[in-house]
Amino acid sequence: MASEMTHPYYNFLDAGIAVDIASIQGGNIPVDPQTLSRIVKTPEDDRFMADPEFLAKVKNSLRVADIDFTQYDIIFMSGGWGAAYDLGYSPVLGEKVSDAFYAAHRPVIGGVCHGVLGLINAKDREGNLLIAGRRMTGVTDKQIKELGISSTPQHPETELRKAGVVFESKSAFRDFFATHVVVDDEQRFVTGQNQNSGHETAQKMMAIIAR
Repeated sequence: MASEMTHPYYNFLDAGIAVDIASIQGGNIPVDPQTLSRIVKTPEDDRFMADPEFLAKVKNSLRVADIDFTQYDIIFMSGGWGAAYDLGYSPVLGEKVSDAFYAAHRPVIGGVCHGVLGLINAKDREGNLLIAGRRMTGVTDKQIKELGISSTPQHPETELRKAGVVFESKSAFRDFFATHVVVDDEQRFVTGQNQNSGHETAQKMMAIIAR
């Protein structure tokens, strides 16, 4: 959903943080128009639609392969169904996440919903999966089933568990209405369960780098 991008973006921007927008291929990032409909649209989404600078960043996103992740304090990966088709399949993104993890200034890394798929290919210096054994969350298999999007190729809960993550989540009558944010024990990764978690995830990331 658009809110997975707009909520963290404006949390960071309003705190005085410069924000770059990137994607696997670079260029225009399609935003599902249904997520900007009246029913689910948020004030941050309205702000986005009236923000020429933000719109330009999304239309002309940087290419992940061209970015030095070690130059950032926060690496945040937004979700949306489209992320199920590219983030978890990109070895380059995995390498960039690994580079950021080992940077001397200890950037905070994370994301929400399907965005956490961008973490599954990162490896440590011994070649093991970087997120194995860490507490994390992402959109649940239950929510994916409830939304009728089981045909998407990668499901965050399933993939995180495969990667050895200690998966945490909260449930509701429908998981669409739940939210949960997890900070791992080293305070290097902050992950949010779904489209409701962007604000809290961004705030917790900023709290860590402010220490």
